[in-house]
Amino acid sequence: MAQALDDAALATLFGDAHSYTRWQDKAVDDALLRRLYDTLKWAPTGANSQAARFFFVKSPEAKERLKPALDAGNVKKAMTAGATVIVAADFEFHEHLHKLYPVAPDARSWFAGKPQAIEFAAMRDATLQGGYLIAAARALGLDCGPMGGFNRALVDAEFFVGTQYRSIFLVNLGYGAPDGHHPRNPRFEFDEACRIL
Repeated sequence: MAQALDDAALATLFGDAHSYTRWQDKAVDDALLRRLYDTLKWAPTGANSQAARFFFVKSPEAKERLKPALDAGNVKKAMTAGATVIVAADFEFHEHLHKLYPVAPDARSWFAGKPQAIEFAAMRDATLQGGYLIAAARALGLDCGPMGGFNRALVDAEFFVGTQYRSIFLVNLGYGAPDGHHPRNPRFEFDEACRIL
């Protein structure tokens, strides 16, 4: 049964959390990235598809491969972050459902040969997992800077040749500089965004 987090924990995950654009010169340990995945992997996905694939771009060589695909305003952000995660969707996720969703032996047939169903489920579930990545990273003491300003075709051609992976968005990870975020922008109030029916 779920237990409510205290206000301090909620503030870490949401209220006090910001999207960072500037970073301290501090490495993100590989062991922490493994712990991050082991935390976020429990995100719910349709038919337990686990369609997301995460590529942690850390080394100088890997960052140079990513750099040409970044919008100009995002180059410094990514090059100075401890790691940049390429959040991608596996468009062959259904080939693993026999392992991941054994309660339905025919689950592969729900998607095989149905490109619209594959695209919808892959993008939805991988994006959901990407959101969990951000929450898990914050819970583990990392700051985040999600980004959409990049050329997806270039990223896919550079990192995903020979696969059915397609990039969705990027998340810079690391330890944010004290002045590394903008003031919080407005949010809709409950009555502007929600209805209780």
